Amino acid sequence: MPAVEIHNDYQKVFEGLLQRIRRYDQTADIALLRKAFEYSFNAHGDQLRISGKPYFEHPLEVVKILTGLKMDWETIAAGVLHDVVEDTKSSIEDIKREFGNNIAQLVDGVTKISELKLLGTEDQQAENFRKMLLSMVKDIRVILIKFADRLHNMRTIEFLPEEKRKRIALETRDVYAPLAHRLGLARIKSELEDLSLKNLEPEIYKDLVNRIQSTKRERENAIRRITSPVRKALADANVRARFEGRAKDFFSIYNKINKRGVPFEEIHDLLAIRIIVETLEDCYHALGIVHSLYNPLHERFKDYIATPKSNGYQSIHTTVMGPEGKKFEIQIRTEQMHRTAEEGIAAHWKYKEGKSREDDFDKHLVWLRQVLDFDDQEPDKSSFMEHLKINLFQDEVFVFTPKGDLHRLPLHSTTVDFAFNVHTDVGLHCLAAKVNGRIVPLSHELKNGDTVEIITSTSQRPNEDWLKFVNSSKARSKIKKWLRDSKFDSSVALGEEMLAKALFKYSIKLKNIDLADLAQKLKLKDDKDLLASIGRGDTKIDTILRRIIPEDKKEQPEKNVFSRIIEKARKSSHGVRVAGIDNIMITFGKCCNPVPGEPITGIVTRGRGIVLHTNNCRNLLKLMQDPDRIVEVSWDVDKNYRFVAGLNILSERKNNLLPNLSDTITRADCIIKSIKMTAEDSLITCTLSIEVYDLDHLKRVMNSINRIDGVISVKRFNE
Repeated sequence: MPAVEIHNDYQKVFEGLLQRIRRYDQTADIALLRKAFEYSFNAHGDQLRISGKPYFEHPLEVVKILTGLKMDWETIAAGVLHDVVEDTKSSIEDIKREFGNNIAQLVDGVTKISELKLLGTEDQQAENFRKMLLSMVKDIRVILIKFADRLHNMRTIEFLPEEKRKRIALETRDVYAPLAHRLGLARIKSELEDLSLKNLEPEIYKDLVNRIQSTKRERENAIRRITSPVRKALADANVRARFEGRAKDFFSIYNKINKRGVPFEEIHDLLAIRIIVETLEDCYHALGIVHSLYNPLHERFKDYIATPKSNGYQSIHTTVMGPEGKKFEIQIRTEQMHRTAEEGIAAHWKYKEGKSREDDFDKHLVWLRQVLDFDDQEPDKSSFMEHLKINLFQDEVFVFTPKGDLHRLPLHSTTVDFAFNVHTDVGLHCLAAKVNGRIVPLSHELKNGDTVEIITSTSQRPNEDWLKFVNSSKARSKIKKWLRDSKFDSSVALGEEMLAKALFKYSIKLKNIDLADLAQKLKLKDDKDLLASIGRGDTKIDTILRRIIPEDKKEQPEKNVFSRIIEKARKSSHGVRVAGIDNIMITFGKCCNPVPGEPITGIVTRGRGIVLHTNNCRNLLKLMQDPDRIVEVSWDVDKNYRFVAGLNILSERKNNLLPNLSDTITRADCIIKSIKMTAEDSLITCTLSIEVYDLDHLKRVMNSINRIDGVISVKRFNE
């Protein structure tokens, strides 16, 4: 490639960047960096950005951002070359030949990420995220270059058409900013979020900027008043410290106002105070001084030095009541902690003699490997995306075992999340939990500092209700897997019956169908996996029929078998009256025991007439695979008629539980059909079958039982 004379202004900028690189990376190959600079300038030639400025300004700005993160010289070289393959005639082979394999791989990784569409259908998202995460595991520097590329593009996004601008801003807010947060890149994350808000909600952004500016002098004066005594006390104690003011980013303020409903006037951490000291001991010394001068709000205290966040963040956060009754957040950390807080994983990157040396680096990527391991184990793309979003977006809560072992969990985690985090077997058999010595329900939400003890039982198993309150991806995936595996055989049998009945209408026998071939075409493991998928409702009968039934046989039979069952039942059945259908046998699903007041659906069943199920019954979706079996029904019952409902009661071990339970149920005008109680350790499990008039009556009974001393939880059960 012939040399082109480089503009003097660009040359000066780049020489300045080289000086900065020399100061923090003594191993830097300056000659190769100059070569990469010249190669990129020459390759982009006369290309212009949409703004009308020379295209080369973009890679130059990307390099500025990377040197600000103190990235190694290979990353800098790849940064200045990152768009050469995508936007010029140069190929990856050209880059490899000129600059070596390492730099070529970085450029190739960034190019491939740029081609991914990270917003789209769930399957597309899952596959493209997986590709991006794989490139990050291979070399984390790829995503750091991409962050720098995206940050500069967001800084100059105003020149793009509105539709494209908003699409890029949305992708930045929903993908790149959370990923930057997960990698601890606070400065980049904050700027990406603010620039996204500026383009997605320009009026709100403008209003926030005006509000912040109008109160800036008042806040600065207040901070001077609160820090002056702290500075003097630290100096008197010979604690060397420097102070910083951290302006809260606009996106965080927007979230507090928009999502939490906090008025702007009540946001007290618009400008946090940072005290940066030399040693770990100085952090706690400074904390003691701050608390001796101002009253702390204990519920707002967090020690992320003792319990670092999973992205490596360490700092002490304390909120104090300052002069004039104003609340201030103060963060205390060392210089190294400060760099990690600002630069995250980039602060731990070291490069020497062409090989990476990972000190604290590898442990910050554990979550990334866990996400990819989950993808290998869980083929369901929606589950993978759910798992990824929990790992990317959620903050953490720190809790302890009775022995003092620390467990990090996603914010809003429950005792079941904790149980699965300890061990899968503990989670699968958890019966109840003690939090800080007190027995709590499994749905109890954990708080920072809680000590949690799990009570297990060999007879306890997960149920679908757990999925309503668990918040960690590990717990959710393990529960789903257990539920799926435990029902596999019954799902196979149900799927086989459903498919056989569907084929019978077309005079086709199931044994004549090559199920293994069908399974392969539908990307399922084998014939049993196919039948189980049908039984679970994951694969629709219509999908199978479209691949089996010839076109000339696709006309529906004159009268299906279920219509004949209904006619037969009409002639001989009687029982509970259900609106819309007279003189027909009605039975109640033992799986859900519906009571009046609940939405219900009728399913035609051989030998049982119409079986009623609640609309949230776990079996209903499977039973509704064949629309011919569905009958619309509604309640129309005698007011004095009673219906059976089952309850599971978990209680502390109390001598007077049985008489209290009996008395409470009798007072509620309720009849006990059967009762079974078992005691294990400090808990009693009671299975109760009662007769009630309707759903409201059942809820009143459950509320009354829940108020009995020692009762932990009351839930309906399915037989």
